[in-house]
Amino acid sequence: MARNSKSTEQNGESTPKAPRKCGIVMPISACDSCTEQHWSEVKAIISDAVESVGFTANLVSDADDVGIIQKRIIQNLYDNPIVVCDVSAKNPNVMFELGMRLAFDKPTIIVKDDETTYSFDTSPIEHLEYPRDLRFAKIVEFKKNLGAKIAATVKQSETDPNYITFLKHFGKFAVANLETTEVSKEDFIIEELRELRRAIGRRDSIAEREYQRMMERDMLERKSLAGANSSRKRKLSALIENRVMEALSAHHPKDNAVAIAELDVEVVRKIMNDPELRSLVDNPAEVEEMVHKTIRAFVG
Repeated sequence: MARNSKSTEQNGESTPKAPRKCGIVMPISACDSCTEQHWSEVKAIISDAVESVGFTANLVSDADDVGIIQKRIIQNLYDNPIVVCDVSAKNPNVMFELGMRLAFDKPTIIVKDDETTYSFDTSPIEHLEYPRDLRFAKIVEFKKNLGAKIAATVKQSETDPNYITFLKHFGKFAVANLETTEVSKEDFIIEELRELRRAIGRRDSIAEREYQRMMERDMLERKSLAGANSSRKRKLSALIENRVMEALSAHHPKDNAVAIAELDVEVVRKIMNDPELRSLVDNPAEVEEMVHKTIRAFVG
């Protein structure tokens, strides 16, 4: 048993190092006529190139633990020894994260598809290009070039004292640093819960404001509809009154119930056959009632 429990060091073997991470910044949802599936395929292509030179590929938004995604993105942008950024379609989030990485003045490789134009601020940096239609032969060449670029960039940044980053082309700058503080597991969990509560509170506040705006819009629409309905009824009432007056002047039914009923039917029929009046009618029963009341008001 003792012989089988010897450590790898005693056997002259060393524990292999875990591969270092290469951060990926890229679009992940549909944009610029490219579907979510398209970006998933692009991610797989970049990951293949990254892993071919011994790195582990991960989106900067990915992490093993649960936490606030914005904090995770910034931490990964700062910590990853190399980052590949796909600026295809010029996604705003991607451009913002690229700006942060360049502000940290750390090794960055920019790629783009052949349908995306260069941005003025980052055009001095070399861009590796791939076909948007992901043609096989071109993609094979792109993966080879990207893998070689990753390996060369990391090696140069770590071994060459004359390695020049993006910012150093323009002068001397005080590069931003992220302060890290050691905290206990309990303090970390409490702080994450507080941050989560603040985030939920902000969302609740936004939801409450949106609900208030929705209620205000609903109230305005109700008032508008009520006003339009009132105006419609006034116009319909005036036109019915005119039709009743015309019918009374021709028939004079007085108190004869049968004659009044016949007049009711005649006026309603004329109204329903009149395009102008019919456009004001929501409910035929409403017209019958209005005609009936108007005739009774005049006949007595």
